[in-house]
Amino acid sequence: MSSSGDDEEAGIDSDDGFEPDPERVERLRELADDVRGDTSESKQLANILYRTSDLYDEREETSPEEIVRNVKFILEVNERGGLER
Repeated sequence: MSSSGDDEEAGIDSDDGFEPDPERVERLRELADDVRGDTSESKQLANILYRTSDLYDEREETSPEEIVRNVKFILEVNERGGLER
């Protein structure tokens, strides 16, 4: 088992484990664009994929916990019928 000092030397972000990865960001966002359609379900899935890609985007500051909260909010809003209700 390695200590946190060893993790830092290996380039592992011990805070969240998600290193910037521009290729992964691009792949996830392309998938989001591919699945986005006219149905609310496909739009929700695309939004979830796009938010997940933020974990690997060095310009974004987010965490898995924030994404889970955001996804729950998206699903709750859809369940209620939209933001206007």
